[in-house]
Amino acid sequence: MSLPNIITLIRILLVPLVVWAIASGEPLIAFWLFLAAGISDALDGFIAKRFHLQTELGSYLDPVADKALLISIYVSLAVAGLIPRWVAIAVVSRDVMIIGAVVLSLVMAKPVAMSPLLVSKVNTAIQIAFAAFVLASSGFGLALPGLFQLGLVLVGVLTGLSAAAYLAAWTRHMAS
Repeated sequence: MSLPNIITLIRILLVPLVVWAIASGEPLIAFWLFLAAGISDALDGFIAKRFHLQTELGSYLDPVADKALLISIYVSLAVAGLIPRWVAIAVVSRDVMIIGAVVLSLVMAKPVAMSPLLVSKVNTAIQIAFAAFVLASSGFGLALPGLFQLGLVLVGVLTGLSAAAYLAAWTRHMAS
């Protein structure tokens, strides 16, 4: 078990704590835990690359930790009424669609190698930034409706574009 993998496992363990904080009406605690999870994501990647500690386990654990955190955050924020439900539905549906496509490809004996697309990387960054913004604005009592609306639009558009790009790539792969 390498240090980056241990850090990733800690990030996975932070997920229920962030959900608990949101559900308990403690957005400031949720913000700090979410920030710690974000820092751990950058840290485990840096350590793995810098010290050549990349492992096959880490290549699976890292995206699982990222998805668990983002999906949990968006569902929790929607249930708590901090974001509209459609945003959580869009974020979760995109990830379910991607996972479903990968599983279907395996079942059909046409495994697809999924690598992050540029639009997906931008989408993930915006989703993380928006979740942090919502937690921070709620936790610190900031009212920034213009930024909130901009974040909603960016998350909605980029999530849709990312889903469409993956669907197009998967369709091409399955047709070949």
